[in-house]
Amino acid sequence: MESNESYDELAAWDRTHVWHAFTQMQEYEPLIIERAQGCTLIDVHGRRYLDGVSSLWCNVHGHRHPKLDAAIRAQLDKVAHVTSLGLSNPTTIRLAKRLCDLAPRGLEHVFFSDSGATAVEVALKMAFQYWRQCDEPRPRKSQYIALDAAYHGDTLGSVSVGGVARFHEMFRPLLFDVLRLPAPDAYRLPAGISREDAAQHYLQQLARLLNEHADQVAALVIEPLVQCAAGMVMHPAGYLRGVRELTRKHNVLLIADEVAVGMGRTGRMFACEQEDVSPDFLCLAKGLTGGYMPVAATLTTDEVWKAFLGDYASSRTFFHGHTFGGNPLGCAAALATLDVFEEEQTLANLQPKMARLAEHLARIAAHPHVGQVRQCGMLGAIDLVADKGARTPFPWEEKRGLRVCEHALTQGVWIRPLGNVLVLMPPLAISLAEIDQLCAATAAGIHATLGEHRSSKQ
Repeated sequence: MESNESYDELAAWDRTHVWHAFTQMQEYEPLIIERAQGCTLIDVHGRRYLDGVSSLWCNVHGHRHPKLDAAIRAQLDKVAHVTSLGLSNPTTIRLAKRLCDLAPRGLEHVFFSDSGATAVEVALKMAFQYWRQCDEPRPRKSQYIALDAAYHGDTLGSVSVGGVARFHEMFRPLLFDVLRLPAPDAYRLPAGISREDAAQHYLQQLARLLNEHADQVAALVIEPLVQCAAGMVMHPAGYLRGVRELTRKHNVLLIADEVAVGMGRTGRMFACEQEDVSPDFLCLAKGLTGGYMPVAATLTTDEVWKAFLGDYASSRTFFHGHTFGGNPLGCAAALATLDVFEEEQTLANLQPKMARLAEHLARIAAHPHVGQVRQCGMLGAIDLVADKGARTPFPWEEKRGLRVCEHALTQGVWIRPLGNVLVLMPPLAISLAEIDQLCAATAAGIHATLGEHRSSKQ
């Protein structure tokens, strides 16, 4: 520790003054990270931990990457912040152009904000305003379609289209209503529906909803391929492509929330590319800056953009903004992140890493209390269940997933569960040896915490 405070003082201040997100502070035990290098976090005592969830799904190229560090330092020598309200700067402009060049076809304009939730909030508001200002205004189109167990952030608009009851139910009186569809879960399928039929089954549900309500719907919002905060719920192949076809047929805008699944996580730069989908809005954050800085982006089409053009008196402006939207330091980190993708051939080098992760997950799947393992690119999930045959989860209050993660910490690996689901989402820069360490510690945690429970059932 560089200052004069003792660890006990820091820990006491941490417990007393810092209110941690998604954390029960009465039970909180400080783990204070002082520095990091590559895929390793180092606490104030010098203990090292493999960062198994990319510092909450955002770190891409590792901590203290020299290219990203240098880009931020160089930008700091020029200007740290320029407001986007009527001003601009070269770094932000270059990032906007770069993102439009990389994004699925048709996305040509970028609105910068500061978090994944605000990126989604921007898309929701733009879609609403678009239908009032387009060439053929349709003011009745004011509702949204969203999925069960969706997570799009914690601002009130993004919570409204979210669907994780444990997170959101408290705030129900503050939220607007949405049209809700069942999560297209390829694991826990409805009775009588096979994996081969799953995509068509869920698309038929959407088709019926659109047939009845399309004239009232402004947009459908979706996490492409994987609903991460829902417990890594993975959609059946072809579902995303079908959603795009149906929304286009019924003149409904499509918002793709790639905050968690974008920036290489699925093996392509954007998850939408896996099924050749071009949404009307693409929301990015987290890995956009390599996990360094809070920058978010909402990309949209020329058609949407033109609906907001007019003279001052027309009041067609998008009256929405963020003090730090398009912050040059963050945009410098984002440009460097994209450079590293190219220079280090990050996506091409993922293939052996994805294969190694798959090998480990297959072995872990044999445990009697692992209901299923799932993988999409460098996103891995392990379902802990009380009954494997019935796929019955443990009661969430028993903290089974948390107990596994606590044991993994003793093995030098930091992971964070989603209830009974263990999430493995390391930086894309992780080595094969580090994947081995990550999965070995996870497997050890499962055996150590569920082995005794398993034997008591026999």
